Formats: sequence, structure tokens, C-alpha cells
Amino acid sequence: MKTQIVVIGGGAGGLELVRRLGDKFGREHYDIILVERNQTHIWKPLLHEVAAGSLDANLDEVGYRSHGHRWGYRFFYGSLETIDRANRHVVIAPISDEAGKEIIARHRIRYDYLVLAFGAVSNDFGTPGVKEHCLFLEDRTQADRFRTKLLNHCLRVSRTLSVDPTSNATVDIAIVGGGATGVELAAELYNSASALRHYGLEVFDESRLRVTLIEAGPRILPALPEKLAESARSELEALGVEVQTNTQVTRAEEGQLVTRSGETVKADLILWAAGVRGPAIIGGLDGLEMTPNNQIKVRQTLQTTVDDHVFAIGDCCNCIMPETGRPVPPRAQSAAQMSKTVFRNLVGLIEKKPLEDFVYQDRGSLISLSRFSTVGSLMGNLVGGRMAIEGYIARVAYISLYRMHLIGIHGWFKGVLLIVIGHVNQVVRPKLKLH
Repeated sequence: MKTQIVVIGGGAGGLELVRRLGDKFGREHYDIILVERNQTHIWKPLLHEVAAGSLDANLDEVGYRSHGHRWGYRFFYGSLETIDRANRHVVIAPISDEAGKEIIARHRIRYDYLVLAFGAVSNDFGTPGVKEHCLFLEDRTQADRFRTKLLNHCLRVSRTLSVDPTSNATVDIAIVGGGATGVELAAELYNSASALRHYGLEVFDESRLRVTLIEAGPRILPALPEKLAESARSELEALGVEVQTNTQVTRAEEGQLVTRSGETVKADLILWAAGVRGPAIIGGLDGLEMTPNNQIKVRQTLQTTVDDHVFAIGDCCNCIMPETGRPVPPRAQSAAQMSKTVFRNLVGLIEKKPLEDFVYQDRGSLISLSRFSTVGSLMGNLVGGRMAIEGYIARVAYISLYRMHLIGIHGWFKGVLLIVIGHVNQVVRPKLKLH
């Protein structure tokens, strides 16, 4: 019987992990299985560009089936329902089509080793009305939905202006959360709006866009040094973004948000990006130790605290850094680093070698303000602390993060080839995706 390694979740960490496992073990004596609820992968830090229409996800997404064929793993389409640790099975929830007709029944997959890498979801903190009236940016489907609604509102305003050029019609967007997602989306929206007049909406431009960025804390981008966060705020305000800090949203309603002070923020579109938590698995995780934020507690080897055969990586896991006593931050770079440690530890378990502890290397944070600017800090793990960077150098560093992700999931040859193709697409493809 083949040794079966099952990975739940094909995000940045999960996809890099199955690529390495398939390349290492092959198919003859091992069965590497990826279970994922989406058919394709797109790097999550790019979702704000997909939502704004400045990135065509069809060009950048990775099909799991073809990728698995190339790298020696099998892809199963589905969502985790529960774990049966006694029998070492994962239970996959049934899949139905849009009409509710069952396509694939509930089924079990055996595992010898299990890696949980199913990511995180937006944290609404129990705020009333958020689920009903807000949009989220967790996956490709949600990004596409935001873009469609955005374009519809832009078309409405453009038509209004064609009939009445003196109209003060605008597209009003509220973004809750001043972290990377909220800040990057706010800037990207202005980039897209400025280009719409070249694609049939001649009377529409960025002056018809009103974006309000709402942050409950004292400043945006708390992961960055205060000077860089202020620089980003100045850039946003120069674009036209209204930045509201120390503003807590207490309720979301149709077409508006209500703050703790009782004020309302009107909006045609509301995007909630105020934090993340672990997703609620339907049948639970069979006694794995969890945090109040629904994340899986792991030891330094990234094995769960109660089961040596079950690992967790990425946003769904809670790994405490010994030097700070704080959990590893939920970033793409964290997931990629964890995937490498779990790969080596799985090899170690199979070959009966000592396991290694995960050591998080903080390579800093980078925030893209679209074509307008990029700010961030690099090399936070080096003696002497962080190096603050802005402008062109920061932009090059930001782009390099995605290039390293491509190499991580495709290998050097295809990764470099895709980088070259990406440059060609920037020249020959439309600047906006309008469908």
C-alpha cells in the first residue's frame, strides 16, 4: 500500500508543498493528494487587482489538475467536512451544482500524514449586517463579484453623465480595514477608474470615484513603521481617498455603514477587510487544539499539539514564535516558509530522521499603491532591524515577491518562462478586464 500524504488547501503554502512532495517522492510508492474547494489557484495578494479589473485572473491562475499532472500529485475537488483521526481519514463534503443536484457524494480519503493548509476567512467580529451587506475578498469568485458590481456602478454613473453632464453622480465605495488588502484595493480602484474612459466610458474618470477607508485603530498599516504608514496615507489622500482612523463600525446596513459615534458612511459597494480568522469546519477537527480565533495550535515542528501525523501551515495555524511569544503573522511569506519546513519534516518522519523547528524569517512588509507608489520595509530579520523603502526600489521588491511565488510552485524553468510571458502580456493585453 502506498504511503498517502493529504494536503487540504491549495493556497501559497499548500500548492508549494505538494509540488515539492510530488517532485521528491513521485507516484510509484507514494500518493500525494491535494484537496481544494476551487478548481484553480491565484496568489491571494493579487486579488485586489482582480477586484479592480487591472489584472485578468485567467492569465495568472494555475489549474490544479494540469499542475498535479506535471508534478506528480493528485487533485481532489472538494471541501473538508471533518477529520477522523482514529482511522486516519478525512471526510470530504458532498459537492452540488448550482441547481442543488449532487455531483460528488460525501466520501473519505485515507491518509498516513495530513497537512491542513485551508487558509483563513474574513473576521466580521460579530458585527451585525456584515454578512448580509458587505463584500469580501477571500478568493477569485469574490474578487470577480466585486469587479462586476463595480463596473455596473461605473456604467450607471457614465450613463447618467451622458444624459446630464451637470450631474454630481459618483460611485461610492467604503472599505473597512486599513491593512494591506484595504489600502492596496483603495489605490488600485483609482488606477482602474482613470483608465475606464479609454474603454468606452468616455465621460467617466477617477473624479467620479469616492473611496472611504475606515480603520478602527489609530493608523493604517500597523505592520509597517509609522513613518511609512503616514507616507501611504498621504499617497491615498492625494488620490482622493478619505481615510478615517479610530473609527469603529458597529453595524452594516443596505447602502451604508454605521459607526460607534452614530455617523453613517454611504456607499454603493462595501468591502470588509478588517481581519482574518480560521474558517469554521462543518464537522469540527476531531479534537485538534484550537484558539478562540478558530486557528489550529501547532508545536514548533508545525505538527498539531495532539497528533504527530497532522500538520498545519499558513493562516489556519497558530504557531507561537519563542523569541516574541506572539503568533507567526498571517502572510503569504509565512505560508511559503512553513511549507518548506513541513516538507523537510515529512521527509524526516518517513526517513526516521530528527525533525526541525520552524523559524520564521521576517522579510518585511510591502504595500503596493498600484502604479502610484509602493512602500514597505525589508530585511526585518537582519541585525539592525528594518530598512524602510519607498518608490521604485520598493516596487521592484514587491514584484519580486510574486516572481518567487511563481518559481516556488512551477520550478525555476517554467517560473522564469512565465515571468517573461507576463512582461509580454503587459504590452499586448488590455490594461483592464471589463467582462
